[in-house]
Order: sequence, then C-alpha cells, then structure tokens
Amino acid sequence: MTFNILIVGVGGQGVLLASRVFGEAAMSEGHEVAMSEVHGMAQRGGSVSAVVRFGRGTISPLIPKAGADLILGFEPVETYRALQYANENTMIVTDVQKIIPITVTAGSESYPEVEKLITAMRDAGFSVLPLEATRLAEKAGSKLTVNSVLIGAVSALKGFPLSEESLRSALIASVPEKAKKINEQAFDLGREAVKL
Repeated sequence: MTFNILIVGVGGQGVLLASRVFGEAAMSEGHEVAMSEVHGMAQRGGSVSAVVRFGRGTISPLIPKAGADLILGFEPVETYRALQYANENTMIVTDVQKIIPITVTAGSESYPEVEKLITAMRDAGFSVLPLEATRLAEKAGSKLTVNSVLIGAVSALKGFPLSEESLRSALIASVPEKAKKINEQAFDLGREAVKL
C-alpha cells in the first residue's frame, strides 16, 4: 500500500525541506519512496508543491486526482487549490496564515476570508485541521520554522503511518546545528496543537 502526501505553499516557506523530511523519515522506516517537486514561480512568491509517496511498490512520484492521503498546506488558498487531490478520507492540515499574492496587492483580485475557505472545504465533505502554524513558529522563535510546526502536527495525527521519532530525527538532521533547538521546539508546538 502506498501513502500519498501532497505539500503545497508558496516560495520560501520550506515546502521542499518538509518533503525531504517526510521522504527521509519514510526511508528510515524501510519504505520505498518516490518524490517530486513543482517550483512554479517560487522566487516571486508563487505556488510550490511537492509530492512524497511511500510504501511497497511505490514507483511513480505522481498522485492521481482524489488520491492524496494527506494534504499539508502552508497557505490557506494554496490548500484550497489542492482539493482536487483530496477524497473523503484525506487528512488536510493547513496553516491559517495568509500570504497575499502580487495580484491582490496590485488590486486586480481579492483574497478570500480564511474562515470562509475552511468552511467551504468542510462543507464539501473534507476533514480539515486549521492551525495557527505561523504564530506557533514565531512562538518557537522564528516564523521560518513553520515547516517544523506543520511536520510536528502531522506526527501527532491519528493514523499517520510514520513515527514521531523518525520524523523528528529526519527534521533535526536536515537543519543547521545552530537551528536544531528552535526547530525541535517548533516541532513540539505543532504536536501540542493537534493534541489540544
């Protein structure tokens, strides 16, 4: 059986680092892993997505529509845009901190209310866990650790097939020495947020 993770966000949020952490954790538990990344217009704050698939017989890094077991959203609109990959059993975890795109700043579009996005996702039958991940990252000491908060949150989800230990180890191994403590604290804050 293959477990499919789709991670979405915008450039600079740590989407790609998060995908590598999930991939490393899965390999450390003996899974076959396939991954892919779509950078989009990352350097201009554009969409970034990454796929991590693991399990016996995993070959392709592509997730079919409605085939994600977990959608991890770093930004609410990006999470909403990824719903075509969700089904009634998909776990959806999203940060509620919005990142205003250039088109909104320029006045050609408007940004929807985050609460309405969450409600629309739930009304469509999806199970959504909204988190104040950016706020928790700031509490840990830096909003740059938002990916660690979200990985920690996923580690506390019931039914998620990778262990807390392997995710924590993969995360800590992927950050510079000077950033290990703050990222571990962010990981713990994410776990605690799910348990509340």
